[in-house]
Amino acid sequence: MAIDERKWCTPAVVMVAGCVIAVIGMGTRGTLGLFLEPMSSSLSWSRETYALAMAIQNLLWGILLPFAGALTDRYGASWVISAGAVFYALGLWGMSIADSVLMLHISGGILMGLGSAFAAFNLAIAAMVKVVGAERRLLVMGVGTAATSTGQLIFSPMAQGMISSFGWSDALVYLSFISLLMISFAVLLPSNPEVRDEVSTGQGLSEAIREAFSQRGFILLMIGFFACGFHVAFIGIHLPAYVTDLGLAPQVGAYCLALIGLFNIAGSFLSGMAGSRWSKTYGLSWIYLGRALVILGLLVAPKTALTLYVFSALMGLLWLSTIPLTTGVVAEVFGVRYVATLYGFVFFGHQVGSFIGVWLGGVFYDRYGSYDGMWWAGIVVGVLAALIHLPISEKPLPRVAAASAVA
Repeated sequence: MAIDERKWCTPAVVMVAGCVIAVIGMGTRGTLGLFLEPMSSSLSWSRETYALAMAIQNLLWGILLPFAGALTDRYGASWVISAGAVFYALGLWGMSIADSVLMLHISGGILMGLGSAFAAFNLAIAAMVKVVGAERRLLVMGVGTAATSTGQLIFSPMAQGMISSFGWSDALVYLSFISLLMISFAVLLPSNPEVRDEVSTGQGLSEAIREAFSQRGFILLMIGFFACGFHVAFIGIHLPAYVTDLGLAPQVGAYCLALIGLFNIAGSFLSGMAGSRWSKTYGLSWIYLGRALVILGLLVAPKTALTLYVFSALMGLLWLSTIPLTTGVVAEVFGVRYVATLYGFVFFGHQVGSFIGVWLGGVFYDRYGSYDGMWWAGIVVGVLAALIHLPISEKPLPRVAAASAVA
């Protein structure tokens, strides 16, 4: 029943610490699209060059998150997230002094990929979920996801202001120091990985992984989450450049990212609440279909600042609202004990989509001088994801159902 031997490590403390980590981590990460155009112009790089660094970062994040999740499930989140914060800060600092493509890919790709995985907001949310009862878990996932959007809301205009006032290099240095603040809050997370109100079934980590991969629904979740990564990474990195290509001011792009963050706060809360009452997999299908329709609306509407703001607000409602539902399906079907590890594997599908979305965005632009092909691809991917989630079962495995009955 006890979660942590430290008496002051209450659920309230864990909730606050986890949310602040999510704010800082995703807040700084959500600003990276603002650096694409100024860095590429200053260093005479193609957009694909910067996009490939971000793609490497996203792919490493996906590859390493299952390992980070396994360490968190075994030893607790404090040391894992602290180490990730150091890697992430080094990556941002390395980008600030990058004068070659190799250095950009090492710092912005490899180091920040390591940092993204080991200081992932998913790990903080997993720690938050483990200290509350089963009836509050989906709501907590919504709160944690909303915190990531609060970070994007705060950091996007702040980073654009720093770029305008001090230049892109100094702005990256400031973000590097800010990211180190995650360590101060990581030490407040539980050092004990046990789960509140969950009866142990004696299952080991390797057994949990084998069990998950034997279920068709788990594989479909991985495949379907590809669409989320494809959309989020492409839009997050390339939308500010798309805005300036339309002849609009760079501040419009920053405001668009901030609007996505603002409206995702509501979207994440609503997603968590809806998933507590209705089907999570059907909810995911509606979200992905909604994204496809919003992108279609952008393509056919006049390209004005107002159009971009409306697009950002609508996309924000659907932005990370997939995360509470996807994590909720994993936790409900397989239990919470190894949720960080199992979600890490599902998240790998997300990050494969992120890699392709970010990288192909740069390739399409450099080859055709336009992002239109990527927008149409986003529509197709959204529709396919909506169909993929329909047959996924949310029914708990017999082992989980029996343990819940005992609890």
